[in-house]
Amino acid sequence: MRVLLTGGSGSVGKSVVDRLVGHGYTVRVIGRREGMAFEGAEYQSCDINDYSRLREVMRGCEAVVHLAALPNPAQGAPEEVFRVNCQGTFNVFQAATEEGIRRVVQASSINSSGQFYGVKPAPLNYLPMDEAHPVFSTDAYSFSKNVIEDIGEYFWRREGISSVAYRLPFVAPVTYHEAVKGNRARTKTLVENLLKRSPEERRQWFETAWSGYNAFRAERPYEKPGYARQKINEMPDEQRSMYSAMSSRVNFFVALDERDSAQAVEKGLSADFTGSHTLFINDSHHWAGVESRVLAELFYPDVKAFKKDWVGDETLVSIDRARQLIGFEPEYSFGEGMENG
Repeated sequence: MRVLLTGGSGSVGKSVVDRLVGHGYTVRVIGRREGMAFEGAEYQSCDINDYSRLREVMRGCEAVVHLAALPNPAQGAPEEVFRVNCQGTFNVFQAATEEGIRRVVQASSINSSGQFYGVKPAPLNYLPMDEAHPVFSTDAYSFSKNVIEDIGEYFWRREGISSVAYRLPFVAPVTYHEAVKGNRARTKTLVENLLKRSPEERRQWFETAWSGYNAFRAERPYEKPGYARQKINEMPDEQRSMYSAMSSRVNFFVALDERDSAQAVEKGLSADFTGSHTLFINDSHHWAGVESRVLAELFYPDVKAFKKDWVGDETLVSIDRARQLIGFEPEYSFGEGMENG
């Protein structure tokens, strides 16, 4: 199969190229920079908002993997985030229509739910989070991901293009398996300290942490490059611990090895399905190193509905739909004690 890959220069893109080339695909990578090179793949420069050029480089391909986007709300003004992410995605699907392509795999984001970058707290009705949960985006980036998922639906209704939009969390390099140990140790220490307190004291800690964190993100710190991390690092120890924990809460303590992101892309190209589907693609285990029911008790005490009884450190974000539709199963888990290959 000849595949066009947009946005190949990022961590996900490079892993996808390696996976597809290794599985016998013919890959043409496009990006805005000149002179890029990918082993085993062809590269051509193209901005996805240059529609005529996009049509030209897409010609002769049988499927598209669309990864090109501004990756967070700090990468541009809201109107620019919307233009690049939404207009660019529409262009990709429209060009695919004109070139007779009927399969697109595109990158959405776990932030489509509105939980992390939003300037207001998004309701969390139940756990594990899944694709049926309502979204509540209050930042341009997360909203742009809502829109690109709808674009996939539109082109299925109108043109019969089958597609998957992957709600990806932080896609981590292989080296992150070592780096995550520090975050795990800090979280386990916090959990141990909280469990020594009474239920009333634990609830008070959560309400103080959650209200403070929401006041902090109402100031839109994630819309300035590096600003949120800098401000949290400058906080006193207790406050920094609280806000870091709440930041992990809205990210569901989840990550994804870059090799598993590539696995999901390849399976999205080869799986037998029709229609437009939004799928969470993430690790099957969280990285925090404690039981999931304990995480839920301490960091999600406001959530009253649970769709399953977790076993050990099972993920707080369900990947059951991805398992069923494309046969996705993570191979490189960040769960404590898992074989990470």
